[in-house]
Amino acid sequence: MNFSATKFLIQSLEKREMQNALRRLTVNSDLVDFCSNDYLGFSKSIDLKNKIQEELNSFSLVSSGSGGSRLLAGNTDYAEKLERKIASFHKVEARLLFNSGYDANIGLFSALGQKEDTIIYDELIHASVHDGMKLSQASCFLFKHNDLAHLEERLKIAKGNVFVAIESIYSMDGDYAPLSEIVQLCAQYNANLIVDEAHATGVTENIGKGRVQALGLEKSVFARLHTFGKGLGCHGAIILGNVVLRNYLINYSRAFIYTTALPMHSLVAINQAYNLLLVSQNKIDALQELICYFKEKICGIPFLESIDSQSAIQCIVVSGNDKVKNIAKLLQQDGLDIRPILSPTVPKGKERLRICLHVFNSKEEIDRLAYLLNKHLPTINS
Repeated sequence: MNFSATKFLIQSLEKREMQNALRRLTVNSDLVDFCSNDYLGFSKSIDLKNKIQEELNSFSLVSSGSGGSRLLAGNTDYAEKLERKIASFHKVEARLLFNSGYDANIGLFSALGQKEDTIIYDELIHASVHDGMKLSQASCFLFKHNDLAHLEERLKIAKGNVFVAIESIYSMDGDYAPLSEIVQLCAQYNANLIVDEAHATGVTENIGKGRVQALGLEKSVFARLHTFGKGLGCHGAIILGNVVLRNYLINYSRAFIYTTALPMHSLVAINQAYNLLLVSQNKIDALQELICYFKEKICGIPFLESIDSQSAIQCIVVSGNDKVKNIAKLLQQDGLDIRPILSPTVPKGKERLRICLHVFNSKEEIDRLAYLLNKHLPTINS
């Protein structure tokens, strides 16, 4: 029997181990959550859980699965109505549900880019966009993070249909894209802007509609991605655009065509999460207050290098996989679930603690976090 494949796998894992970058699954359920993307606490909401169950109980029969892809047995009136409801909420013409944000980006970018086309993407764009671009036929070029001059350089030499891919709030830095300025550049060079709103969904100050709507740019964006597994506390994603884009994806997006559709329970959860969002402005406001409180508390801590962010994602750079893993371990031992982000997930030298703030975090918990950072950072960096 040939074990060459297993040998390769072992060598690859050993290489990661030597770099102190080997990933492992862990369960820290008893720690204070400064790790998850559950910004509004919806995934833990008893109210949301009860509303989901009430709606499910109102049906005479709910299957545990959808039975097939939406082009076969998996489509329902409920899914179609839910899509229209979400499109109305986000003030857009058309929409298409996907099973996750990863699937949505894979399905969108792999289907759009043809041989003569160009995709220009922010260097910090999510891994799912990278994977989608790899499956496309387009020429793909990065521009430096939030660098408008570099983006314009790329736009000047782009060919074919041109797509620009950005996140409204970046998942690993937590900072905002200069959306208005990028919209202007895209209009000037006839480029199609695609905005990933995954980390803006549910948490922006306009009842969580996202930064595109907050700036009134709905008609200037070719496509938007909203996901439901973060601020909305459930699962799935949706691509928003015009009717032509929807019909095109139904015909050419392999991630949509060849996957089993979301089951009814997931659709009901999404529906009820949007209903809960409509009455959750107070939670969003409270989250913004906690973000400001956190930034005040860490100001002036020795050896602390933070990435400027107004979002719920706050990052503290601790250069080197060894150092950032060590301080994360110390914080976990002190009861706080904070995870290290290692290279190669982020650039070497920019390893960081990624701290996610939630409406259910107390000021006392933030005080404790600030105290522990003040205690451990000098030791780690000495």
